[in-house]
Amino acid sequence: MREFVVSERDQGQKCVKYVCRILPNAGTSFVYKMLRKKNITLNGKKADGTECLKPGDRIRIFFAEETFLKFSGADTQAEKKQGLTQGQALQKDCILYEDANILLYNKPAGLLSQKAEPDDVSVNEMFLAYLLQEGKLTQEQMATCTPSICNRLDRNTSGIVICGKTYESLKGLNAMIKERRIGKFYHCIVTGSVNEKITLTGYLAKDEKTNKVTLRQTDFPGASYIETSIVPIRQYQGGLSLLEIHLITGKTHQIRAHLASIGHPILGDYKYGNRKLNDRYGVKSQLLHAYRLEFPILPGNDPLAALSGKVFTAPAPDGFSRIEKQ
Repeated sequence: MREFVVSERDQGQKCVKYVCRILPNAGTSFVYKMLRKKNITLNGKKADGTECLKPGDRIRIFFAEETFLKFSGADTQAEKKQGLTQGQALQKDCILYEDANILLYNKPAGLLSQKAEPDDVSVNEMFLAYLLQEGKLTQEQMATCTPSICNRLDRNTSGIVICGKTYESLKGLNAMIKERRIGKFYHCIVTGSVNEKITLTGYLAKDEKTNKVTLRQTDFPGASYIETSIVPIRQYQGGLSLLEIHLITGKTHQIRAHLASIGHPILGDYKYGNRKLNDRYGVKSQLLHAYRLEFPILPGNDPLAALSGKVFTAPAPDGFSRIEKQ
């Protein structure tokens, strides 16, 4: 028999989801069957799986040790967690904010937010490695709730990545992002002179084969509506402009494609931009930086109440100041 005690980190999960995290190789239908037969119990009683878990709740799994190891994938999980413990962690001087529920990280350009290939290094794995190495997360806790990032930035876009530590914080952050309640603002340097505020709309679809998007003014199959607000900050000699971008909707390559569509591609963007100008200024990645987050007003009983009304900013990378000097 194995017993698991629900922690504050895990509260709010449905019983069946919690158990499926413990037994990732079992399958949901099998877990429901074991709940019905009382081979898995909640606080010593039969459960139907829909119960919302609270701190201190006890899940007992009455399996033979061989069976538990088979369905939990213990060997694979142990290997993975050992790799995280020994892996590259977040740089502490790039951590902008941290509390019990959330961490904000100023991602440098060139680093993936989430890995695309098994051997990739990304902010997500570095976040887990940081928590494990600092003793802020145990390998046992990872079995029932895996902290992760909540927003993604392109590899060559720098700036704030939101990382959730607990089930409740991940649920709340993902909901706020989906409902567009978190204000997301970017700085970028573009080619050409932009001297008036603009709000751009359109429809965008991504081609997974080419990893490039198509942008049109009218709707088309597979496309999503997008909206981008642009405020000019300053113009530079040589035909460049510094802009503030309010990302109203958040789709892949949205800012890059929208700016390129009006003749002002981001400097350093080789996918949608001006290669000759990029080479002229010696810029190897797009000068696009997620520099500010604005959190909404939250009720006092919200798990993320500490973030209510707060604004966080991230300093721009050296590439911005170098171009400004040029």
